[in-house]
Amino acid sequence: MLHASEGPLWDVYDVAMLDLDGVVYVGPAAVPGVPDHLDAARQAGMQLAYVTNNASRTPDTVAQHLRDLGVDAADEDVVTSAQAAARLLSERLPEGSAVFVIGGRGLEVALTELGLRPVQDRGEQPVAVVSGFAADLRWGTVMTGAILVREGLPWVASNTDLTVPTADGPGPGNGALVGVVARFAEREPVVAGKPQPPLFEETLRRVGGERPLVVGDRLDTDIEGAAKVGYDSLLVMTGVTGLTELVSAPPELRPTYVAADLGALAAAQEQPVERDGATVVGGWRASVEDGALEVQGEGSPDQWWQAIATAGWQHLDASGSAADVSALRPPSSVAP
Repeated sequence: MLHASEGPLWDVYDVAMLDLDGVVYVGPAAVPGVPDHLDAARQAGMQLAYVTNNASRTPDTVAQHLRDLGVDAADEDVVTSAQAAARLLSERLPEGSAVFVIGGRGLEVALTELGLRPVQDRGEQPVAVVSGFAADLRWGTVMTGAILVREGLPWVASNTDLTVPTADGPGPGNGALVGVVARFAEREPVVAGKPQPPLFEETLRRVGGERPLVVGDRLDTDIEGAAKVGYDSLLVMTGVTGLTELVSAPPELRPTYVAADLGALAAAQEQPVERDGATVVGGWRASVEDGALEVQGEGSPDQWWQAIATAGWQHLDASGSAADVSALRPPSSVAP
């Protein structure tokens, strides 16, 4: 089910569409080794795009954050769901049209860049509504925008992520707000962000490339989105996806490749093989016995994840139930 590559991923693909939280950084710090991995990929000729569903921050703000973490990112390397949402509206509205913003600066900058006029006053005669996360969003702005949506104005949402990371743990994200407006207006928006295609298409438009690889840590946004748009994907195990989520993934949420971290960009990917009822990758041998997933042998962390993913998916497809992974150690404790 996982694919093999003839050479290092940075030779097979000419652009990596990288998710941020859980891939490049976790909380306030870069994932260990990531700045070096990305520098090596760039030196090898791979174009790097930093793709985020977060519509609240502008690309220059995101790029500066990456540079502060030691990642050599230019402002134009960052593509946001706000930019994708603005593109959808610019393709449908005359230049200079007023768009009501249920959101913040990220959306305002993106709309202005494409010749639209962001407003938060009904008296400005808006002809469409766009919504995105903003931590300081006023309820009065939400009410006015929701009424405009209910009256039938075109509505684009930057994304439908239910949560956003905060210092105190996950908080309600734009998806929660979209749900409130949709329920009130009895309508659903056009969605620009992952897992829908517009953000991926906007990234290719801005960054370029012909052979994109989507890199993410979430099955239901990064990996599902890549499948919807027809791009190959790499799931890295440095973010929210864990053992249970990985072996429970249905076919539409399965990546092209699995690896421990972004170091996989430098490596050729091995094809897992079946041997004597077990999945073998490198020196690892994974099988399901009495419903429990077991791994024996030794090898790299990447190969460990590839072995358990393949064995787990085969068991899920054959039995209809996910394998028990409670006895397995996480990859960080697996010696290379």
